[in-house]
Amino acid sequence: MSAETDFDDWLIATYREMGSFTMLFVLVGITETKVDLLRSAYLHVIGDELRWPEMERVFAGSGVEWSGAVFFRAGIEGLVADGEAKSRLAALVRKMNEDRTIIREGEFFNRDGLKLRLEEQHRH
Repeated sequence: MSAETDFDDWLIATYREMGSFTMLFVLVGITETKVDLLRSAYLHVIGDELRWPEMERVFAGSGVEWSGAVFFRAGIEGLVADGEAKSRLAALVRKMNEDRTIIREGEFFNRDGLKLRLEEQHRH
């Protein structure tokens, strides 16, 4: 299976680096002036076959109109147990609610699976 998006490249590289891992992700709505957190979940990645179209199908089940998704590894240890993944996801969402710039610490992609960057908004 070939890599066709930046997400695919990231997943393959991350799997190559650490083997199986737990991935936390947050769907976001993006407007000109803000980023809203919409839904969050985690997924255990066992192998490097997962591609963007499968992630889009997962996101379709969320029932929200999303414009981007940000992904984080749940931890440096690779796979984490479900309870720990839920706890780390809840902590991540709490932190992101307080400070959206945490998005920069993850891998941020648009609806096409292409890499995004959160820009500083300068007020004049």
